[in-house]
Amino acid sequence: MTRILALAAAASLVAASTQAAEVKLWRLDCGNIQVNDLNLFNDTQAYTGQKKALVGSCYLVKHDADYLLWDTGLPAALKGAAQDPDAGLAPTLKADIPSQLDEIGVKPADIGRVGISHYHFDHTGQAPDFPDATLIIAAKDIDTLKMEPLPAYAEGFADPKPLEHWISGGGKVQAVTGDTDIFGDGTVTMLQMPGHTPGETALLVRLAKTGPVLLSGDVVHFAEQLDNDGVPTFNYDRSETLASIDRLKKLVANTGALLVIQHDPRDIAKLPAFPAAAD
Repeated sequence: MTRILALAAAASLVAASTQAAEVKLWRLDCGNIQVNDLNLFNDTQAYTGQKKALVGSCYLVKHDADYLLWDTGLPAALKGAAQDPDAGLAPTLKADIPSQLDEIGVKPADIGRVGISHYHFDHTGQAPDFPDATLIIAAKDIDTLKMEPLPAYAEGFADPKPLEHWISGGGKVQAVTGDTDIFGDGTVTMLQMPGHTPGETALLVRLAKTGPVLLSGDVVHFAEQLDNDGVPTFNYDRSETLASIDRLKKLVANTGALLVIQHDPRDIAKLPAFPAAAD
């Protein structure tokens, strides 16, 4: 009897030590991009003569006392920038990330990890505001940024400058290969979905009440690309892109995850309006 009670007590201690972490998710405004030539986003020219307004989205994940910032949006220098009606892409920014974090009592120094879905300028722009954070990025993407000169497939969209602090060895880097469990408990997983860039990733966040939420990175930019397997003209690899779109769709079907396409303005309402969080 004593042995049984001891085993029960041990099991209780293990259960207490493995109690599920509190996980919350906020959507941050990280810019707006007017696409004046939508065929940039389809290499079969499905959108001739069409335009589309896209958004830039970043996400803050709270895991107990730890914070992960997913993507860092457009550069702060674009705050208030006029959008050029003649440019293929016209970006602008309304609010920077630190000012939004301040609304919920979070300081840049509180961010222990910055996860970058891929190396494009609209996802890395404000990374310099978080120099003490560990940069989590696909090994293939950071390797690309270290190339001099940049390879042709990265020209026009990749900018090493926002990540120079980490590239030069000034900050800690976690260069990932394959799917990566960020906190080691299955609640936040970085998923390899290459094609848009060599190391493109998405993020799966498992919330207690909301359920699983799948943040798309740039596997797709808007919902229509899921329906027509749309591949942007500037993607790194067409076949890898199509395989990643297929994986994205099957993950949603098999897990019941709420898919949030980071650039699609129609998906903003899928999560609570800032400063509220999903949990």
